[in-house]
Amino acid sequence: MKNLESREDIELLVNSFYSKVVKDEVIGFFFKEVVKVNWDLHLPKMYSFWESILFGQMSYKGNPMAIHFPINESTAMEKKHFDRWLSLWKETISENFEGENASMAITKSENIAKLMSYKMEMARKF
Repeated sequence: MKNLESREDIELLVNSFYSKVVKDEVIGFFFKEVVKVNWDLHLPKMYSFWESILFGQMSYKGNPMAIHFPINESTAMEKKHFDRWLSLWKETISENFEGENASMAITKSENIAKLMSYKMEMARKF
C-alpha cells in the first residue's frame, strides 16, 4: 500500500471513487440523472478540494455547501445517501492507500458527511 502524498495520488483516489459512485444504486442517480455531472469540470474541482483539505494547498475555490442546496431542493439528499458516499470513499481509500493522510482523508470525510447530511436535512424542514 502507498501513502497518500501527492496531487497524483488524489487524482487516483478521486477517479477510483467516482468510478464506483456512478455505478452505485444508492447515489449514482444524483450524478447521472439529477445533476448530469460534467466530469471534465467536476473531477478537477474535486482534485483541488481534496488537495486543499489534505495538503493545505488552497487550490480549491468554491462553496461545497452552497452547491448542494439546490440539488437537495429538487431531490432530497438524505442521511442514507451521505452514508453511502462515505462508505464508498472509505472503501476506495482502504483499497489504495495507507498512512496518516489516508486516515485524515477518512476523518475529514466523516465530518463532511455528518455536516452535509445535517444541513441538507435542516434545509428540507424549513
